[in-house]
Amino acid sequence: MPTAKPRKTTKAAKKPATRKTAKRTAAQGRVAKPIADSGAKPGKASAAKAEVGDKPVFAYIKSLPKTQRAIAERIDAIAAKALPDLQRSVKWGMAFYGVGNGWSFSCGGFADHVKVTFLHGTALTPVPPVGTAKYTRGIDLASVADIDDAQLASWMKQASSRPGLGAKKR
Repeated sequence: MPTAKPRKTTKAAKKPATRKTAKRTAAQGRVAKPIADSGAKPGKASAAKAEVGDKPVFAYIKSLPKTQRAIAERIDAIAAKALPDLQRSVKWGMAFYGVGNGWSFSCGGFADHVKVTFLHGTALTPVPPVGTAKYTRGIDLASVADIDDAQLASWMKQASSRPGLGAKKR
């Protein structure tokens, strides 16, 4: 009865195999792609460049799809009216707002909604409905009709009265 010869091991054989990315079959469907003509991405913030000032925020808002742009413009107008010393910035792909003691809330366009997030959301009254992290809360808005101007202005004022993101510690 013949016996099998032992295989010689080489240096190449000792290297761990590298993984190749599997191609998706037609049955598995396609990977979701961002909306081509917008700055919005499914479940992610845009790739807008981080800059401080009104101009980059207005450019970011202008880059959003029409429906989301209308929502973001309304949120920006409410913030400007509610907070006379309003400061704007683009950070992490979305608009951030504050009044001198750090950034206190953000507004970002996503695939099918605009999210307004309050950094100290759990301390607001009433607490905004959408939990995004341990202390942040916010609201998802799918249309301009979803906006409650008075409630958003109240949350903006409350959030801005607390030290925000980037505030200097005393």
